[in-house]
This record gives sequence, C-alpha cells and structure tokens, in this order.
Amino acid sequence: MLYLHGIGHFHPENAITNRFLEELGIGTDEAWILERVGIRERRTVLSLDYIRQTKNRDVRAAHEASLYRNAETAAAAAQMAIERAGITSGDIGLVLSGSSIPSFSTPAEAATVAAELGIDAPCLDVSSACTTFGMQVEFVNRMAVDKLPPFVLMVQPEGITRAIDYSDRSASVLFGDATTAAVVSATVPARAAFTESSCGTNPSGWEKVTIQTTSHFRQEGQAVQGFAIRRMTESLQGLKSGLAQEGRFHFIGHQANLGALQTVCERAGIPDDQHWYNVVDFGNTGGAGAPAVLSRHWEELISGDQVAICLVGAGLTWVSLMLTVEER
Repeated sequence: MLYLHGIGHFHPENAITNRFLEELGIGTDEAWILERVGIRERRTVLSLDYIRQTKNRDVRAAHEASLYRNAETAAAAAQMAIERAGITSGDIGLVLSGSSIPSFSTPAEAATVAAELGIDAPCLDVSSACTTFGMQVEFVNRMAVDKLPPFVLMVQPEGITRAIDYSDRSASVLFGDATTAAVVSATVPARAAFTESSCGTNPSGWEKVTIQTTSHFRQEGQAVQGFAIRRMTESLQGLKSGLAQEGRFHFIGHQANLGALQTVCERAGIPDDQHWYNVVDFGNTGGAGAPAVLSRHWEELISGDQVAICLVGAGLTWVSLMLTVEER
C-alpha cells in the first residue's frame, strides 16, 4: 500500500484550438478533429506565434523557444500537491521526475525540480513516457519501506508540443502540455491510498512510439491505439473484479483520445457518470494526463470511493492502479 497525501497539476496558458490548427493549413478542420479524436483544445509551453511561423520544424529550437522549463512547471504542480498534503517542501525526502521530453539529459531532471523548490534531498529520474506516474508508484512500492523517507515527491513534467511537427496533422491534433505532481508515503497514513498496482512492458514493440533525441514524435497510430484499448480494457476489467460492494467507483484512463476511452468504457461496462477524463480540453498530455484528471477531481473524493487508473504508453508499457479513499 502506498498513501497519496496530495496531488497537483499545471497547464500552461497558451491554448491550441482546433481553429488555430485549421489556420495552419495542414488539411484539417474542427469537424475532422472532433470526429477522429474528440479534442477541442490543447495547451502548449510554446508561443502560438512561434508555432504559426515555424510549425516547429526544429526540435532543438523549440527547447530554446519554450516559455517554461520543465523545472518551472513541475514546481508549480508540486506546490499544489505539497499544499494539499499539508506539509512543506522541507518534509520531502526523495524527488522523482519523469518526462517524455526532458529539458536536460544531464543532470537528472529531478535535481532541477528540487532546486526550483528549494528541496535538499536525493533526486533521480524514473520515466516511462505515458505510464510514468504509475511506474513511479510501482517503483516506490517496491522499495524497502525502512529505506524510504516519510514523504516522496513524484513529478511528471510534459512539454510534448516541443517535439510535435505542426505540418503533420496526425500528431498536431493530439498533443498538449501539462505537468503533474504527487506526494506519497509508504509509512504515513492518508485518506487515499493505492491499494492495488501492477505493471508490464512489451519491449519488442518499443519502435511503435518514439521521440528520438532532437527529433519529432513518431508512432504507428493504428497499432498503438489497438494496443492501448486492449490493455486498458483488460486492466480495468481486472480491477473491477476486485471492487468493494459499497462506495462510488470511477475510471481514469490514459488520455490519448476520446474515442479510445469511450471504446474502453463500452467494453468494460463503465457508464458515463463513472468516467473521468480531460482529453477533450487538454489533449494527450503524456504522463501527466491521467494524474491531472485525478488532481482536478481531488476535492470531490469522499470516503468509500475507488478510482481505477489504467495507463498505457511507449515501450510498450502498461500500469493499473486502484486508489481507495477512507476518512481518517
């Protein structure tokens, strides 16, 4: 069991609307986008003028043009998580960070986040693309409890638009930027806890989703979507089989696109009122997608709630988590 004391999120202010993408002249419009992916808007760490003028042809230039560094967005999300946890940054004894597009390959980006927050603690990166949040939970869960500090900060800064080719409509309609953070503990009780977790990887499929250093995002879309739907459905059905009889239940999936999530819900028998998502308003934000949904519903959680979180990502990886809420 791993206790969740607080969770936070940050979305940059610049919005990439469907109208904006239509005006780029890449052969798309709002009707086409809504029909295929169900996304209305995405946020970006880049300026809209930069995207309009360059279509982000040079990934290296995009890092220089970013309005935020990953450490800055991570600090914003972490401050929300720390405040919700009712602790201070000085209480954090370990910092984990994971990003699909790190601002630095050296040092560990966790160190830059800790410096931004004024935290003096061990720092390391644990990253697995869109499953990073879940893999970080699994990583901490598998550590010796007597070796862990009371509080661990996990962050997932995602600035994926820096690696999107905005002349490619298949990628540009999907992705947005967001950052999430969570304060967890293996020893200090909290009202919410991850009571079940599992993960897996199919390394033979690693080439199906890639962002090579200084290159644009690439994926085999149809194959990846099929994998995502199958894995999320299987994970969700497994978590549902162990549900308590009483209390509310909600499902949060990887925020890839609305159609994929709706297919998972249909196959697993999840009604609309039990499905929490934000992909319509923020797009696919990689590892920050599902935890951002949970963060935006954090204040709504009540005793007896169970939240199934099913993640899939590059690698090919998958994670399933059950969050259980009890009053303390």
